[in-house]
Amino acid sequence: MVHLTKYTKPYLPMILLAVVLLFAQANFDLALPDYFSRIVNVGIQQNGIEDAVPITIRESQMNRTFLFMSEENKSLILNTYDLKSNESDDFLDLVDKFPILRNETLYILNQEKDNDTVHEQINEVLSSALLVVFTLEQFQSNSSDFQNLNQNSNFSLGFNMSMIPPGMDLFNFLSLLPQTQLLEIRTSINQRLLALDENMLTQAAVFAVKAEYEQIGINTEKIQLNYIFRVGGLMLLLTLLSAICTIIVGYLSAKTAAGLAKDLRHDVFEKVEYFANAEFDRFSTASLITRTTNDITQIQLVVIMIIRLVVYAPILGIGGIIRAFSKDASMWWIIAIAVGFLISLILIIIKIALPKFKSIQNLVDRLNLVARENLSGIMVIRAFNMQKFEEKRFDKANADLTGVSLYINRVLVVLMPVMMFTMNTLAATIIWVGSHRVADANMQIGDMMAFMQYAIQIAMAFLMLSMMFILLPRASVSANRIAEVLAVDPSIKDPSQPITWNENFQGVVEFDNVSFKYPGGEANAVENISFTAYPGKTTAFIGATGSGKSTLLNLLLRFYDVSEGAIRIDGIDIRNVSQHALREKIGYVPQKNVLFSGTIKSNLQYANANADNELLTQAIQIAQAEEFVEQLPEKLEYPIAQGGQNVSGGQKQRLAIARALVKQAPINILDDSSSALDFKTDAALRQSLREEMKNTTLLLVTQRVATVMNADQIIVLEDGYLVGKGTHQELLEKCDVYKEIALSQLAMEELQ
Repeated sequence: MVHLTKYTKPYLPMILLAVVLLFAQANFDLALPDYFSRIVNVGIQQNGIEDAVPITIRESQMNRTFLFMSEENKSLILNTYDLKSNESDDFLDLVDKFPILRNETLYILNQEKDNDTVHEQINEVLSSALLVVFTLEQFQSNSSDFQNLNQNSNFSLGFNMSMIPPGMDLFNFLSLLPQTQLLEIRTSINQRLLALDENMLTQAAVFAVKAEYEQIGINTEKIQLNYIFRVGGLMLLLTLLSAICTIIVGYLSAKTAAGLAKDLRHDVFEKVEYFANAEFDRFSTASLITRTTNDITQIQLVVIMIIRLVVYAPILGIGGIIRAFSKDASMWWIIAIAVGFLISLILIIIKIALPKFKSIQNLVDRLNLVARENLSGIMVIRAFNMQKFEEKRFDKANADLTGVSLYINRVLVVLMPVMMFTMNTLAATIIWVGSHRVADANMQIGDMMAFMQYAIQIAMAFLMLSMMFILLPRASVSANRIAEVLAVDPSIKDPSQPITWNENFQGVVEFDNVSFKYPGGEANAVENISFTAYPGKTTAFIGATGSGKSTLLNLLLRFYDVSEGAIRIDGIDIRNVSQHALREKIGYVPQKNVLFSGTIKSNLQYANANADNELLTQAIQIAQAEEFVEQLPEKLEYPIAQGGQNVSGGQKQRLAIARALVKQAPINILDDSSSALDFKTDAALRQSLREEMKNTTLLLVTQRVATVMNADQIIVLEDGYLVGKGTHQELLEKCDVYKEIALSQLAMEELQ
């Protein structure tokens, strides 16, 4: 994968934007459990009252709380609250909100003086004071309950009800106690309240605030509904923002992956276009097709997953751990056990599945190879009644691929159930442990539920990463296969400073002691071949199959480079000019004719995009294709199927010759281009070529003696050696190999 990272450079802005959005999305998702916790803790349990700082409180009730405050804390409260009565200047503004103000004096929180720091201090002071006052009010009406409270609770006052004069209010009694004794009581209460968690203390004190609101006449149900709707609205907003981020990231990741795949396909295709035959010997056609399609698709899928999950999952996991510990750090071990188990599971699966991932792409190659051979050779298969054999061969390749795929799926299918079991066990454990902590007043219910949600988010993060670990091995194999193609250094290269042809280009082709050995071969395919082909002359090559005829022409086109010697055109070594400049001067008809899907016209213009209908018609006439083209209803616009399957072999061969002629190159190569033509058409073709191509250098490979009889120069090859060179009559007299070939085809009378 590292080899292909350079392809992400054009898409870095989109990737960075996706990372920013993923960071935002993770934070939105991580905030949701906290807001849910607030709804449970504050909205439901505390009736929407967030803390122990009331917006208003009766003066009589505030005076009771002062009994359990130090002078410093009392000053803080008095500095933050304003005392209001029916004689206050803003009475008319306040009475609608607090109708009880007509009869009682109220302390109202001064919003201008209430900042975050002061609010926190007030909450700490009022939490304990209001809780004590509220608890004492509940028990003072029953002396036995009060004695039980005094003896066993966290609010022990150090005296009993018998000390209070009959008919005297408890709080009036406390106000008459000496300051030293009152200080002892406050100290005792504060020490005992320290055993309570701060949040639990605030939650308990909220009940006192609610009771006070009810005494004042404030609608606590409205406060509760407003809080739930407000926090619930924020949750919906965060969910909407998270969804928007998800959609945008999905678009960016898909666009990035598709663009990267497009660039890879382009570069792989471009690289393959410049492969020499030696590189095609190394990579099979089926393998190159698989690498250009299936392998790049694997990388495209992984890039999407990397952008969407590899960035998001760690943020979600780490953020979830931090937020979960902020709720209750004592339950860290539950998450640690779950995460450790998941990591171990993922590592085991990777160790088992990775070797299979490495082999699966090679099996895809094999399947494509068999399928391609069957489709391209279907006529031969039918002719020899080998359908069953080929079916077995395909079934073998298909079964091998299926077997490996099923093995991988059997391993991976365990992952999801185990992950779900782990998450459910994790949730159950958190509920079990958390419920005990809630019962012991060490944790709030909402915090326990939020902790559980964070734990599940952490597990989901590892589940996402596990999916990446599953996809990455196969993608890594695909990336290496693509990088292998891109890293190929073509054996045929252009010179660093290519020579250009002279303006007066002649087209004299000279082979000077040329020898060539195929890559991996032990012996030379051709050896010490020397001859010169001149413009306006026909040089023909004849010899037994495998004698090296087509090899020589491939060397001239630089499909291979000579091992020894040199090939020159107009005295310039063809290795010193660019491949484009070389092939621009050559018209080529290959031994295996290839037509492309399109029309007859588009196939002919493949050699010369600017060729007009007049030139196309002339080339068709020379190639002896006019008769059948004119009979077609669409003529030049007649559609050609893929590979030219809707025309006969002879028609395809003549169209291939016409295509080479349209190029109007000074050198023309016809590699066994008349093998599918009858003798009459072949003779007419040779006659047309002599008349219409008087100034071109024509190199002709054929198996027919009748085709080469009128050639200006015949090169006779045997086992890669040049065994004869001259005209037809000269070779009949001097070359036994040529004479043997000639007599095997024609009678001596026909050869004279």
